[in-house]
Amino acid sequence: MTSAAAASRFRRPTWAGRNYSLLTAAAIVTNLGSQGALIASAFAVLQSGGDGGDVGLVAAARTVPLVLFLLVGGALADRIPRHRVMVAANTLNFLSQGAFALLVLGGTPALWQMMLLSGLGGVGQAFFSPASEGMLLSSVEGEQAGRAFALYRMAMQGAGIGGAALGGALIAAVGPGWVLAVDAAAFAVAGALRAFIDVSDVPARAPGGGILADLRDGWQEFIGRPWLWAIVAQFSLVNAVVVAADAVYGPLVARDHLGGPGPWGLALAAFGAGTVGGALVMMRWKPRRLLFVGTLCVFPLALPSAALAVPAPIGVLVAVMFVTGVSIEVFGVSWMTAMHQEIPEEKLSRVSAYDWLGSLAMVPLATALAGPAESAFGRTSALWGCAVVIVVLTAAVLLVPDVRNLVRRTTPVASGRPSDAAADSADAERPVGGLG
Repeated sequence: MTSAAAASRFRRPTWAGRNYSLLTAAAIVTNLGSQGALIASAFAVLQSGGDGGDVGLVAAARTVPLVLFLLVGGALADRIPRHRVMVAANTLNFLSQGAFALLVLGGTPALWQMMLLSGLGGVGQAFFSPASEGMLLSSVEGEQAGRAFALYRMAMQGAGIGGAALGGALIAAVGPGWVLAVDAAAFAVAGALRAFIDVSDVPARAPGGGILADLRDGWQEFIGRPWLWAIVAQFSLVNAVVVAADAVYGPLVARDHLGGPGPWGLALAAFGAGTVGGALVMMRWKPRRLLFVGTLCVFPLALPSAALAVPAPIGVLVAVMFVTGVSIEVFGVSWMTAMHQEIPEEKLSRVSAYDWLGSLAMVPLATALAGPAESAFGRTSALWGCAVVIVVLTAAVLLVPDVRNLVRRTTPVASGRPSDAAADSADAERPVGGLG
């Protein structure tokens, strides 16, 4: 093979522009550090003399400010260049995680110190997430958008799997403090990459009437699209019961019936591998009825809860988790593609903030209620309840006409009546037969 042919073979695709490439590289760096840091923070609490309840408090200290500041973060990201919000958030995460690492390496940190620093990390994520999603959605265009989102998600999922494995090994070798330090460094590198994002071609933002006015405008965009608010409402409960099943009931079932944490770790790894496989599928598959196909792929999320309720042998559970990972990634790429083509660019971060808020708000309550539900109804009944909630809510969302009929386009929608845009798209390009 000639050097010219080799260069052509490995040339960056035309749809993977400068901003998209920087965003993807930064996301890989961040996920490599953050997944290990999630494990490290828990071990840091235990190493300092805390118990399981203290681990939960530190985790909650991150979640609460994340939920509280998401909407403000989304409004801000639609007011000023999004990459500046992302860099500022990465800087806050770098400083808070670096301080956390120094405390752990220097001795025995107090619980309140770890909660405070975890909370600052949650604030950073609250401002980062809507800005990041808006920036990513606006960095690609045309018919290759779905492929771009699939590659981005595959890179993130792969980095997450590698980061968790590497983090676990490093904790065993050098302790949680150094893993937290690596995560702080990853935030610094990712922030530096994002500082080079070029927003010169992004239209200037029109002056607004303040943060509250921007939030009201974002709410109108959100509530005016039945497909959008219906699916976000669905996932506010679906995410909650999935997290409760995976984070609370899964380890208990593994301890009592599957042989301990090893098999449960294998099942979670299978889910991660499935998400990478799903992203590979979506690199080539372009279903035309985006949300109809994506919503059908939410039904398998009920399978892990059902398998744990039985409980199924570990081999069956691993297969179920892999299939679930593939399915949810098909939904994820379809969802991002729909957001990209239907939401006006200047409002992407505000709408994304409402999406994030709906997806996360019920998770702390569900995990808090998982234990009492097990005591009241039994673990098996609670798990079957999780599966039923997923199936019923997903079936209900399919009753929304826009979910069934919204189809893929090659150009994003302009500002205007969202329901009219979806209806015009469905009338013009309604598929004949099949799922996509």
